[in-house]
Amino acid sequence: MVRRKRALDVVRPDEDAAPGRRNRINFFELAYQRIEDLLVNCKLRPGQSLTVQELQDVTGFGRTPVHNAVNTLAADTLIIIRPRHGLQIAPIDLARERRLLALRRDLERFVIRLAAEHASLSHRNQALHIERAMTEKRATLSLDAFNSLDRRIDGLILAAAGEPFLAHTLRPLHTLYRRIGFIHHSCMPGQADLSGTIDSHLAILNAVANRHVDRAMAASDALIDYMDAMFEGMEAGIDPRLLDCSIEPLLGA
Repeated sequence: MVRRKRALDVVRPDEDAAPGRRNRINFFELAYQRIEDLLVNCKLRPGQSLTVQELQDVTGFGRTPVHNAVNTLAADTLIIIRPRHGLQIAPIDLARERRLLALRRDLERFVIRLAAEHASLSHRNQALHIERAMTEKRATLSLDAFNSLDRRIDGLILAAAGEPFLAHTLRPLHTLYRRIGFIHHSCMPGQADLSGTIDSHLAILNAVANRHVDRAMAASDALIDYMDAMFEGMEAGIDPRLLDCSIEPLLGA
């Protein structure tokens, strides 16, 4: 009886601690998402230098979840860790990110195929729900609201594909191109209209929801083509300081 009591005494603290561990994991993910949001909408500007403490202040999360998020984002090449000198938000290299678009094309086609082939009823219903919401709100959809839906769509497609390795591979690419899209639509003259990217996402959602593999892959290619066209305009006309805020302004600029 004594041994049984001691065994129970050992188990109970672990059981009580389990929610705490889950909460810590949630804090890690929430800190990552918050920092990713700040990267995408350029509130953390490309090329900006800052400290972990400053990230804690701007996100409202403690040192451990922020430190974990920073390490993940550094592995994703979105943040540069400079020992004894703090952090730097990675500048945008348009040539590099356009090259990586070819990689994303191939990966997205593979993921979209898996999602269209294997999506469960729950995944298909979620796709239809997001499609309806985006269609109903498309005339008034803000860029921030679109990016929030875009993240949900990316997560849904990856979940429907059912291969965790792909999530780790595509996650940083999704962030890179959400940031490119934000700069394109918010900073390039005459490019505020979201209709093109909304249409591409609606086509992907509908095809996956209805398990039309060929249509889904064609819609994925159309989205990548749309993004490639963004680079053409940005390479010709973007202010370099939007891509790296550490660049010295021209005289009189």
